[in-house]
Amino acid sequence: MDGFLFPHFPAPKSLAQFALFRKVENAAQLRKRIIGAAALAGAKGEEERDAVNFAFIDAKLITSRLHLQTAIHQAILAFTQDSLRTKYVHSEILFYLNPTNNITEALRRYGISDTSTDMIVVRVGDASLPPSNAQELMKDVVIGTIVPFSELEQVTDWGAVKKYHKLNSEAAVRDLKGEEERIAIDRIVTSTVAMKSVMQ
Repeated sequence: MDGFLFPHFPAPKSLAQFALFRKVENAAQLRKRIIGAAALAGAKGEEERDAVNFAFIDAKLITSRLHLQTAIHQAILAFTQDSLRTKYVHSEILFYLNPTNNITEALRRYGISDTSTDMIVVRVGDASLPPSNAQELMKDVVIGTIVPFSELEQVTDWGAVKKYHKLNSEAAVRDLKGEEERIAIDRIVTSTVAMKSVMQ
């Protein structure tokens, strides 16, 4: 478990706790559960929506801890300014990760698919929620193994990141290789997330 504390935001949205899950076995069932929870009415619906009240992110499109942190920060900022483009702060994280303003595309690309085996699960909430509690809530819905976030470097699909951000012919990365290329790509995509609200 890991987390980002944002003390300048209101307490109910001042902490983002997250974990990198690998070897996930129930992505298809989880997607079905998320979709079903949105349609349920009454107390049962509220209970089910609370159980899956996370951002479920396809880990292969995240380039670094800062990339993730920037998207979370921008989503919480949009929430506090009453300017969400999506219905919830967790789906807003996916929106900010996507380089375009197409919400459906953002959910499809950056959300989990039926075949996802590596995912980052994020819970934005009150700083009073102990990490152990957040972890248990995540493990209640995701069947997989929580690993150190440093394992992200084994997961990131740099080719897919370049494709979605249209960087294959970008002069800033075209002649770079290996670690230099990855650093340049990470800087570009993180800056894209940070600037998205300005460019809308």
